[in-house]
Amino acid sequence: MARKTPRKKKQTTKTRKKKKFKVDKTSEKKQAEKQAGKQEEQAKKEPGRPAESKKTEEAGKTGKTRPVKKEEKTVKKSKAKVNKDKIKAMFARERILTESSEEARLLYDKSAYGMVLEDGRVQLSLPEALYLLEKGKIKIISGRKALSPEDFIKKARKVEPNFWIRYCVFKDMRSRGYIVKTALKFGADFRVYDRGIRPGQDHARWIIFPVHEGETLTWYEFAAKNRVAHSTKKRLMMGIVDEEGDVTYYEIKWMRP
Repeated sequence: MARKTPRKKKQTTKTRKKKKFKVDKTSEKKQAEKQAGKQEEQAKKEPGRPAESKKTEEAGKTGKTRPVKKEEKTVKKSKAKVNKDKIKAMFARERILTESSEEARLLYDKSAYGMVLEDGRVQLSLPEALYLLEKGKIKIISGRKALSPEDFIKKARKVEPNFWIRYCVFKDMRSRGYIVKTALKFGADFRVYDRGIRPGQDHARWIIFPVHEGETLTWYEFAAKNRVAHSTKKRLMMGIVDEEGDVTYYEIKWMRP
């Protein structure tokens, strides 16, 4: 008689199930390998990109919160510190007076801004104050309001109608590394010291008259400016300001035939 083989059938079903289980595992491995391959290709395309940023981006896509890095925390702290270190100053019509502090005196000691008063405060000219305001070094208050650069220019123009032309020349010379001071006692707008020389170490090299490109000068006015430079033993320079605020300089020398 032929033997029945029900057990063998059960074994075959078991083996089939095992095979199915193995196939599932291999498919998962292949998917993992494909994903790893994609990540490697992406890393090759963007070699300088840190792994942490990738993780945080993936977390953002899945809806998880992005962890704050230490670098971002330090940047925020440094910004807050910069805001605290701004020197307070008061708008006093034709001059700006800073608070009496060591930071304010360093403006004069290091970069020759303004002049130190007896009470320890630093007196700044209007162009100096706007330049430092734009650089974020000082905070200027008028009444109870902190002035923006635009607000400051409006107030300064009421005091000096030619303020913007003068400031364009001052800013350009300061950005070139020259120390620029007022020259009212010489009958000019500014006196300029050569690079590396501070007031008191040597005399100024130039006196500068800022002029708008559309402005006209008579020969008498031009000769008067030349005489001022000659009498003070300085070189005369004209700073011509165009509509865009760019400055072109002309140096004029006194010559005898």
